[in-house]
Amino acid sequence: MTGRIVLGANQYGKAEVRLVRVDRVSTSSTTERHAISDLSVTTQLRGDFEACHTEGDNSHVVATDTQKNTVYAFAREHGVGAPETFLLTLAHHFIDEFEWVTGGTFTAEQYAWERIADHDHAFQRTGRETRTAMVEIDGDEEVVVAGLQDCTVLKSTGSEFHGFPRDHYTTLAETDDRILATSVTASWRYAAAWVDYDATYAGVRDTLLATFADHHSLALQQTIFEMGKAVLEKYDAITEISLSCPNKHHFLVDLSPFELDNPGEVFYAADRPYGLIQATVRREPG
Repeated sequence: MTGRIVLGANQYGKAEVRLVRVDRVSTSSTTERHAISDLSVTTQLRGDFEACHTEGDNSHVVATDTQKNTVYAFAREHGVGAPETFLLTLAHHFIDEFEWVTGGTFTAEQYAWERIADHDHAFQRTGRETRTAMVEIDGDEEVVVAGLQDCTVLKSTGSEFHGFPRDHYTTLAETDDRILATSVTASWRYAAAWVDYDATYAGVRDTLLATFADHHSLALQQTIFEMGKAVLEKYDAITEISLSCPNKHHFLVDLSPFELDNPGEVFYAADRPYGLIQATVRREPG
């Protein structure tokens, strides 16, 4: 066997830095109204780190503990705001501060809290989806990807599935009325950095949910294409959107052994195995 053994692509950083920031706004001389930002941040740096891998020379290694501390310090100095903006600020700091750092991948998950009875400083974690963000920088190229995960949705009618091929192993019955349920994971790529990420996130989320609810589905594949299409039609700043949707099957229970009918009222939810439908919807080059 010939050929020199060399170091390939590599990156390193601090994973899952848990960060909670409390923003305090005075509403009177005696009271404050608080807001919560709750994130898990991961930093991964790329650049000239060959000597560390091949020689154990740490002179270019920005310690992962330093990266963690920077996350907390920047949350104090700059605030958090939109996770995409926070990640861009972090990324540019590491690239500007250390000349041998040429890029990296920076990700965040943001967890939602809502006020208890509009209380100034009491909250409960919501059952809503988790917001996600990723910033990737490679030299002069910046990529910003936003998204959501664990967004569980269900419609109790307005969904069909029929016309599929049948062979010796096909047992699934065709249906023109079924429960359609899934847990949406979506990620969308921005055409440029530094847009209004909070407003766009809220609008994309609402568009995805409204399309799921309103579109009469002939297949989950068709539904997720329509969801992605609706987002791209509404937001020129987004170049493509990827969706991953497990089919959370609900099967009608046979109650005939108990001399009961079941006119689409009683179902059991099967958690596995499940269909997993994934697709990317993008704009054609203009």
